[in-house]
Amino acid sequence: MRRRTPLWLLIPAAAVLLPLFVYPIYQLGLLSVLDFRQAQVSGGQPTRFVGLDNYLTLLRDGKFWSVLLATVGFAAACVAATLAVGAALAVLLTRVSRWPGYALSLAAMAAWAAPAITGSTVWMFLFDANLGLVNQVLGLDGHNWTYDRYSTFALVGAAVVWHSFPFVMVTLYAGIRAIPEQMLEAAALDGASHWRSFWQIVVPMIRPLLVIVVIQSIIWDFKVFTQIYVMTGGGGIAGQNLTLNVYAYQQAFAASEYGLGSAIGVVMMLILLVVTLLYLRALRRGGEPL
Repeated sequence: MRRRTPLWLLIPAAAVLLPLFVYPIYQLGLLSVLDFRQAQVSGGQPTRFVGLDNYLTLLRDGKFWSVLLATVGFAAACVAATLAVGAALAVLLTRVSRWPGYALSLAAMAAWAAPAITGSTVWMFLFDANLGLVNQVLGLDGHNWTYDRYSTFALVGAAVVWHSFPFVMVTLYAGIRAIPEQMLEAAALDGASHWRSFWQIVVPMIRPLLVIVVIQSIIWDFKVFTQIYVMTGGGGIAGQNLTLNVYAYQQAFAASEYGLGSAIGVVMMLILLVVTLLYLRALRRGGEPL
């Protein structure tokens, strides 16, 4: 009975959360197997069941594969940068004195609290070709940062990292502060450098937290929409900066291919589910506690 007690305690939360997840996923999956376009929305034509036709259309679409590859590369770079920045600042936060620590925490919380659309607009203003502060400081008057595909992805990625690193920083900072000081002091007495102590003591101790922030970062960065849509004007010049989320939006709402857009959404969900399960499986095989 005691073993089942935690499960009983989860029932109230599950009763609220499951309908919020299950019903939208059911509707998304249902639309993905239907021929559902503007004609069906307006009632001009009946809705038809097409099975896997929408998915087959995606598999035959070269643009879908190029957008998928770009999304994976962009998300991987954002996750790596977010973890690096968040971890570095978490360690820094444990080393600085009180008031610099307060200032750093306040700045990070401000970035975290800013709505994505507001932050994206501010970043675009800073990098504006004619009035942007960055161009004025660097002496690059008239330089368009969103003309080249890779510089655009880098600019959007910087905005994504700026908005995401506070979660990593706060989470890892809490984990580092929970490590007993005696362990770090003993390592120092044994002649271990700060770098070696970090990798051999701190990282293993906070690995469960690293699992959380990695999975969360993968999910958030893979399905980035606002920053891409706002900063590239809907996907960049000739769609050179499209990601799957923006591509699904274009198919569903711009082209009125709601079934095809839903199929892209299902593919994204399955990819994230597989990545998360593979990551957790790899950790379990390595004997890491979760």
